[in-house]
Amino acid sequence: MTMMTPPPLDQEDEMLVPHSDFVEGPQPMEVVAAQPESATSAENQPVEDPPTSRFTWTIENFSRLNVKKHYSDVFFVGGYKWRILIFPKGNNVDHLSMYLDVADSASLPYGWSRYAQFSLAVVNQIQHKYTIRKDTQHQFNGRESDWGFTSFMPLSEIYDPNRGYLVNDTLIVEAEVAVRRVVDYWAYDSKKETGYVGLKNQGATCYMNSLLQTLYHVPYFRKAVYHMPTTENDMPSGSIPLALQSLFYKLQYSDNSVATKELTKSFGWDTYDSFMQHDVQELNRVLCEKLEDKMKGTVVEGTIQHLFEGHHMNYIECINVDYKSTRKESFYDLQLDVKGCRDVYASFDKYVEVERLEGDNKYHAEQYGLQDAKKGVLFIDFPPVLQLQLKRFEYDFMRDTMVKINDRYEFPLQLDLDKDNGKYLSPEADRSVRNLYTLHSAWGHYYAFIRPTLSDQWYKFDDERVTKEDTKRALEEQYGGEEELPQANPGFNNVPFKFTKYSNAYMLVYIRESDKEKIICNVDEKDIAEHLRVRLKKEQEEKEHKKKEKAEAHLYTIIKVARNEDLVEQIGRGIYFDLVDHDKVRSFRIQKQLAFNLFKEEVAKEFGIPVQFQRFWLWARRQNHTYRPNRPLTPLEETQSVGQLREVSNKAHNAELKLFLEVDVGLDKIPHFPPEKTKEDILLFFKLYDPEKEELRYVGRLFVKSTGKPVDILEKLNELAGFDPAEEIELYEEIKFEPTVMCEVIDKNLTFRSISPENDKMCRYPDVPSFLEYVHNRQVVHFRSLEKPKEDGFCLELSKLYTYDDVVERLARHIGLEDPTKLRLTSHNCYSQQPKPQPLKYRGVEHLSDMLAHYNQTSDILYYEVLDIPLPELQCLKTLKVAFHHATKDEVVIHSIRLPKNSTVGDVLTDLKTKVDLSHPDAELRLLEVFYHKIYKIFPANEKIENINDQYWTLRAEEIPEEEKNLGPQDRLIHVYHFTKDASQNQTQVQNFGEPFFLVIHEGETLAVVKIEFRRSCRFQMKNFQSKFDPSPIDLRIIFHPFLVQWKFAFLSLGRPEYLQDTDIVSHRFQRRDIYGAWEQYLGLEHPDTAPKRAYTANQSRHTFEKPVKIYN
Repeated sequence: MTMMTPPPLDQEDEMLVPHSDFVEGPQPMEVVAAQPESATSAENQPVEDPPTSRFTWTIENFSRLNVKKHYSDVFFVGGYKWRILIFPKGNNVDHLSMYLDVADSASLPYGWSRYAQFSLAVVNQIQHKYTIRKDTQHQFNGRESDWGFTSFMPLSEIYDPNRGYLVNDTLIVEAEVAVRRVVDYWAYDSKKETGYVGLKNQGATCYMNSLLQTLYHVPYFRKAVYHMPTTENDMPSGSIPLALQSLFYKLQYSDNSVATKELTKSFGWDTYDSFMQHDVQELNRVLCEKLEDKMKGTVVEGTIQHLFEGHHMNYIECINVDYKSTRKESFYDLQLDVKGCRDVYASFDKYVEVERLEGDNKYHAEQYGLQDAKKGVLFIDFPPVLQLQLKRFEYDFMRDTMVKINDRYEFPLQLDLDKDNGKYLSPEADRSVRNLYTLHSAWGHYYAFIRPTLSDQWYKFDDERVTKEDTKRALEEQYGGEEELPQANPGFNNVPFKFTKYSNAYMLVYIRESDKEKIICNVDEKDIAEHLRVRLKKEQEEKEHKKKEKAEAHLYTIIKVARNEDLVEQIGRGIYFDLVDHDKVRSFRIQKQLAFNLFKEEVAKEFGIPVQFQRFWLWARRQNHTYRPNRPLTPLEETQSVGQLREVSNKAHNAELKLFLEVDVGLDKIPHFPPEKTKEDILLFFKLYDPEKEELRYVGRLFVKSTGKPVDILEKLNELAGFDPAEEIELYEEIKFEPTVMCEVIDKNLTFRSISPENDKMCRYPDVPSFLEYVHNRQVVHFRSLEKPKEDGFCLELSKLYTYDDVVERLARHIGLEDPTKLRLTSHNCYSQQPKPQPLKYRGVEHLSDMLAHYNQTSDILYYEVLDIPLPELQCLKTLKVAFHHATKDEVVIHSIRLPKNSTVGDVLTDLKTKVDLSHPDAELRLLEVFYHKIYKIFPANEKIENINDQYWTLRAEEIPEEEKNLGPQDRLIHVYHFTKDASQNQTQVQNFGEPFFLVIHEGETLAVVKIEFRRSCRFQMKNFQSKFDPSPIDLRIIFHPFLVQWKFAFLSLGRPEYLQDTDIVSHRFQRRDIYGAWEQYLGLEHPDTAPKRAYTANQSRHTFEKPVKIYN
């Protein structure tokens, strides 16, 4: 209740002025050359090198070898046995074929695996620099125990006596092998392995991550960013300098990958911008321009120009008259042609190439008219940090689109731009400056190769993952062009497979040799502002604390205790309606198992209130949405544990327990035993409103009898307010605050029971303004069950201003659900007319209007599902929908597996075994990823499930057949897919359908025998063949069954079918190597798709489009 009193005499107002902070000016930037012993800890963490060994094999009487295969002696690397395998006459090619082989693969246990990077070489015995060496890497296992090159080098070159490879009929072969640990991708620690950390991808920001890593690893640039003046009052999301300082600091000192959201927010980008592809060169220029502008007037003004700015001269010179026109221009990066150029030097030659202006294209010279002339560009000076943009994209007029040029394009480790007597330089260039550059970084769209200190050690920055790489790989992987895929099944008629390397560099950064001591300088904590260090260290400590609390959250309950003192403090100072903001009261983090009586002892220590004088009340939300202390805890409830009490008290809200502590204090300010409370007693709280001061304050609480009347307590209320006992006062009752205010005058002669909200039959909208407010915000929402998204459910009239809690409470009330937290809502996609893939998180949106918004449209549909546990608990778990394919029955059952997010695939399969019928008790299961009727992955048992996505891919579980567990050395496990050709498509285009599966094929088996295996295979359902024969005996007549004869069997590689005959040896078609990739191979079954068509609701490919880069702040 609120009391109102007549206004007192006027009082003089006091004017308040804000406090001002003054920031000290920035200190001058000091550049110190980096010393190896003084490098930052992040850059010098020791990294263990993998075991490496070189083995030399001298092969005498090479030309007289009459064996198809020839093995070297066994050698050891990393504790493993290896050997070299060659085909002296070629593996069905006119080249020497050479492979690295695991020598003891036949005797190793099932499931063995090892990873190695290696090179194979044929030594030139006359001039060693002409030695032929090829590098690759491979994960060796039971199916792929050898790996190498079918076309290593032409046999004609080996036998040419002038070449120097075969001397005295002796060939020398070398293998250099580095065995690396097989590291679980998710367990990989970039900081531990390399000393560096990566950047998180926001959705489509890999291009930006490459740019930021490159800029960060230019220490002079990083030091300049640190010295840009910022203050402790700045917010990173609104300040580009502070956001970049924060990002660089975390890259330098953090142990985990770093988020870029603060930086993109400082750009003024929203989530939509982060999911758009941008031109990285344009982003580089725009970012540097912004930084250049913000550096003006500071100690680091001019840094961008000093690092990156060079100048060139455009000239036109007449041939027959003495006339020359020149124009000087600056550049921050150079765009070099890739098409038609083999390397950087060829691009520079093209850049300065002289163009003849003659014939119809003559130049109009002042005073001389049209003249033959030559036009070109020469460089006046190059910057210390030279950025070269490789023009990997060009416009295709025929297709009206940009196409990528994947031609091989080489770039040197050292770039000499003074070559050929300075042919790239203009006459006025300063020839005393040596333009010799060292490659610092090479990067493309997805990742960057950087050597931060210009040493021989390169690092690959691939978003969050950082790995060590050698020089050859860092360069070769970025050159583009074509590469021959190493062969893994020597012994078959294999044509060498070449593929285009689509990942290639389109940005190179070189640092001038004479400037590298200054550019690669030392950057440490003294370069970082004190307020930034304090802020970021505090952020890190808070992050670690929250991480620990989150990990232990299930063991604790948060108890928020409101007291009389909180009401006095808050009412009139932020709280006007209701009583208290529970986020601002004292909270206790208490173990759920702790008895509540023991918790009272902790309260006694905190507040100095003896246990016997404490009485705790539970809060409750009433029908009019007011939130009040509802009833005191019973003695029995106080003997329960904290966790049990929370479950009883907080059915519809969160994991917190909210209590009001009632303490009865006498005139002597000493606590007393709380008064007896009967069922007729009502606890009322009173506020006093002063209209003159426009001030509201809390004055106290009283127990009243439900049969009593307000007129009976007027004297007591005047006493609480400090008025005379006979003072005339008005009483009001707070009804509601949202969406409109209702606060009604109380009839002092009515009983308290009759004016209680539970019995109040008030008008919802007593006046025109409140009614119009209701009309403005009302929203009819169509609720549908998520299980039946196409069926109409029911409608509820709600307000757009309803909170998440309001919506689920109304919905729960309508469907008769006691606990609203067991409801989960999903928004509607206005474009697909389907539920959105991801449901709403618990309290993840503020209002109903947010739930219904879809880009620039508003829906009126929400989907709901009733869960078996509260949503806050479910969000701590990972739920996967797994389709289990029975081994012997024609049935597929979808199971929902719910486990903690840190569980593994092995845990999923263990849980699944308890829910399905297995063909035998010892059956082993595996989990597959199926997408568009192809198997893309077999999940390893130790893979974490947190990042497995079952929204767009199908997760399929099945038993592992016994024949797959015991594969022989010549056996193959191949993929088998159904396909058909769409008449509207090109005949080389195939459409897959149906369920894909694996099949074991054996050496020498014909297609006719493989067809029998289909019959025997439990995964190939009988209904597919429509056979009338008994499935038990092997009946060769199945090969000639009329229905099967209509089917065509084909070997498919890269989507191109090669049809097979019954006499063809199937195993000859399959190469023994990883088939999960762009060069996938499978056995295809071509036949009509007779399955009934249904709407396909899986996710369609997300298309991304480029748009101009804008940084708004």
